[in-house]
Amino acid sequence: MLLRFVSRVLLVLLAVLLPVGCSSTATTGAGTATATATVRLSQLPAEARRTVALIDRGGPFPYAKDGVVFGNYEKLLPRQKRGFYHEYTVRTPGSRDRGARRIVTGQDGEIYYTDDHYKSFRTVLR
Repeated sequence: MLLRFVSRVLLVLLAVLLPVGCSSTATTGAGTATATATVRLSQLPAEARRTVALIDRGGPFPYAKDGVVFGNYEKLLPRQKRGFYHEYTVRTPGSRDRGARRIVTGQDGEIYYTDDHYKSFRTVLR
């Protein structure tokens, strides 16, 4: 009985201490984190797909802050010079403000999606 209890406690500790699944970030040799998780555009929420379509068309954008420079202060995306990244709001149904969802684009055509207000990113594959 004691052995079963101890093994269950160890299993719970391992589950807490060792995250399972795909990591959203990895550290490069330079110490800069880069987005590693990916998601297909078709798998994003409909609102995110609409935001990408608006970006492709060049707007018009519904939020005043759409298109502003994204500073990458969290350093989760590859390091680039200021102005390389721009962010766009992804509408969150039921939210009274802009919500936590964003699309971030890079000058070279990269697209990243976050649904937790920059705590993690996924690279969007078209």
